[in-house]
Formats: sequence, C-alpha cells, structure tokens
Amino acid sequence: MSDILPPFPAIEIAPERRQWPTPPFAWRHVPPPDNDAVQACSIELSWGTTADGEMLDFNPTAAYLRFRLSAKTSDVTLPFSRLRRLVLKDPLVPAPKMAGAPVERVPFAAQEREYRLQAKDGKPIVGRTAGYVANNAGLYLFTPLDDDRTLQRVFVPRCAYTACEFGQSAEEIAAERWIATRHELLCAIEAQRCMPVLRLGQALINLGLVTHEQLSRALAEQRGDQPLGEMLVSSGVISRSDLNTALAHKMGYPLVDLTRFPIDIDAVRLLPLRLATASRALPLMKHGSQLIVAVDRPSRIDKLHNLHVFTGMKLVAVLASKGQIMLALTDLAQQDVWSHNVFARIVFAPTTI
Repeated sequence: MSDILPPFPAIEIAPERRQWPTPPFAWRHVPPPDNDAVQACSIELSWGTTADGEMLDFNPTAAYLRFRLSAKTSDVTLPFSRLRRLVLKDPLVPAPKMAGAPVERVPFAAQEREYRLQAKDGKPIVGRTAGYVANNAGLYLFTPLDDDRTLQRVFVPRCAYTACEFGQSAEEIAAERWIATRHELLCAIEAQRCMPVLRLGQALINLGLVTHEQLSRALAEQRGDQPLGEMLVSSGVISRSDLNTALAHKMGYPLVDLTRFPIDIDAVRLLPLRLATASRALPLMKHGSQLIVAVDRPSRIDKLHNLHVFTGMKLVAVLASKGQIMLALTDLAQQDVWSHNVFARIVFAPTTI
C-alpha cells in the first residue's frame, strides 16, 4: 500500500443527519434506513471492548451514537470520542433487477482495495473497502461481502485515527502491466509469436477485470463443462465486452495504455477518421512496413485486414480499452489531425460508445 497518492479522492462532504453516505461510484442499491432507525450493529470502543447490539440513532453532526445491547436493555449515548469503530450488520443490497437488464454488481475490480488506519491507541485498523467517503465526522467504509453483490457499512470517527493508507485495486495493479513505450510494444509484439496461451482466469487478472477473490470463488462454483467466461458474464461479474478483451489477451495480444503511450500522428493520419471511428481502431505507430493499430476486442482484429487498402501497410493489432480508444480519437479530432481530408469534429453513434 502507498500513501503517496490516494487511489480515489477523499470526498469531503457535509455530514448528513438522517442518511448514511452512499458509496462513491455508480451502483444502484436499496436505500438504507435513516440514521435514527433501529439497526443491528457492532461497536468497538476506544479502550478495546466490543459489543453487539442495536444502533438507535447516529448523529454525525453532534458526534454521538445512541446504542443498546437489546430491546430489553436501556440505551446509552456514546460520544465519538469513546468510539473506535461502528459496523452495521445489515448490508447495502442492489436495487431490484429491471426486466431484461443485466445483473448489476459492485465494480469490485476497480474499487476494492485494502485500507490501514493508524489508530490513536497504536493498534492499526485494517480491512478492505470498495470506495470511501470522508468528512469532518470521520471515515465511511464499505466492506465487500462474500456474495459479490453487497456492502457492509463501517464508520471510524475522525478522532479515532491519525493517518490512513489505501492500497491499489485489481484494475490499478493490472494497469502497471500495460505498455507505455514504443520499445516495450515492439518487444511485446515480437514475444507474442512464442508466448504460451494464458488461462482465461489469468488473462482476466492481468486485465484487472476481476479480483483474485472473485476468480477463486467462480472456480469453486464452476460445475461440469460450464465455461468460466460465460459463467462470469451470466453472473454479472464481467461484461460480454470484457470477456472478448480477455480472450484476445489470452491469445497473447499486447496491452497498451493509451494515456501514456506516445501516439505517432503520422501513423494516425494513414487511416481516415471515419474508418477509425467505425472500426474503433487507433493507429499507434509505424514499424517498417507495419502499422500497429489498437483495438478493444478480437472481433475487430479480423476487420483490420479490410483497411489495408487505405494504408498500404500490414496492420498489426494490439489491445487497448474501448474508453481510451474513443477518448484518443476525440482528442485527435479536436487537434485537427485529419483536417486535410475530414472534418475535425467527431460525433459517435450510440453503437460506438
């Protein structure tokens, strides 16, 4: 874990009196009860004692928690200065699935990571969270549960810790594997000829599309000859597009990070913008008689051969993310790269987004 740059921004918001903050990413879930509703919880006090019971009221503005052990016991008001950690037992659950819509799950590969808080008592508070929300009251964490669909709410008062660190997500760890220089790319293309075919699970890990926990769980649940990829798609862990990209990487296609790779403008101009957009293909560089082109999935690789007539060069495919390709095409169009033969402004049809 690193404390140089946070993996995602600390979101400073005004404390909500009645509502627990929502996770800081797109995920439809059933709204939790108001903070003054009775909710099962577990508390850890500043001197180390833990207790299970019920939260009667949670007031981040006034910095106190009302708690009781059971309906038969009296309640106590605990100031945050006496609280080390609060865990709500009832998790956040996804909103009901709409007819015909895909299964919606938390984007764990992009969001889940380890955290470590340096508590004032000298004992670290550690765990895993899918995003966090910070405000003057403290830190709201969202612990992933085993079903890959729910999140447990955790709160650590600001007065209980002095520093915090967050690790990288599976997506961020995978990004370090992605190629960022011309030399690396040429070496990867050369190595592709003798590279062994990867297992699909390893390809998914390399791409940052699943976590190790998700992969292990899927392999344990796999039955008979059920394909792993189809199982992950049907359960909503990955999309069909993700699976297609992983299948291409499984076959050895190099991965390119377009946010860092130095795109050769002369190579870009060899393919008209209209065709680049329609094919979702971005020329990256020339190498001898070869034009190296980034695509986002295997089905586009075969179509590249049809573009030979426009470039006069042999097209060699590598992989990049769909979002990065489209952003790069937009940026290049705004730079007037194709001004000699097409309009600079680009508008994407819904099917290319």
